[in-house]
Amino acid sequence: RELPCENYVYFGDTAHCPYGMRSDTEIIELSQQACQFLIEQGAKLIVVACNTASQAALNTLRASFPIPFVGVVPAVKPAARATKKGRIGVAATNQAAKALYLRQLIDEFADGIEVYAVGCPELVTLVEMGALDGPVVEEAVRHAFQPLFNGGVDVIVLGCTHFPALRPVIERITEHRVQIIDSGSAVARRTHSVLDAEALIRHANLHGYGGGLQIWCSGDSDAFSTVATRLLGYPIVASQSEI
Repeated sequence: RELPCENYVYFGDTAHCPYGMRSDTEIIELSQQACQFLIEQGAKLIVVACNTASQAALNTLRASFPIPFVGVVPAVKPAARATKKGRIGVAATNQAAKALYLRQLIDEFADGIEVYAVGCPELVTLVEMGALDGPVVEEAVRHAFQPLFNGGVDVIVLGCTHFPALRPVIERITEHRVQIIDSGSAVARRTHSVLDAEALIRHANLHGYGGGLQIWCSGDSDAFSTVATRLLGYPIVASQSEI
């Protein structure tokens, strides 16, 4: 919706997921390989649509490739503005939950606010499997978020790009008494801003057609297509490419 005329190439590194269980060195190497692949497909800007990879690899990627990058970071700033109790939660991967960058965000934007950060790798696995609802998923979310509930938070930041897929379950569990925030809309606006500043925005052609979409993954493309179709609500056919 933010950039309807652009051509999009998506690469999901499903063969090496979850990144939150890997070292920074591994994450940087895998991210460089993925970005090289995207540039070979003609990418003019890359959104690093993973909080863990953004925190571990974004600076290296910007130094390694001659195109703009947009990273994804936990939405601590809007959460700090939204809380009325002065207590917010951050649900992330293990790596992102303990990252120095998250601590820096908290120090800068949430001074004086209690912040509870938890790693939820099991939720990443569920989304990768396409398990988005049901008793098993609900119990897993309850268990993963229990430290946040125990802390009495009134705002939860979804600090992993997998977790918005579980938003209906999270909202049902919290009975809509906790505000759920993710960075998706902010990332889209930032991408628009960077493309505009670089004079790279693709406008509608004479026929008014929008852009295209290519989907790639490093793991099983059939399994990925099934999960992506379930997530997005329309047919997705992914191609497989190793990195």
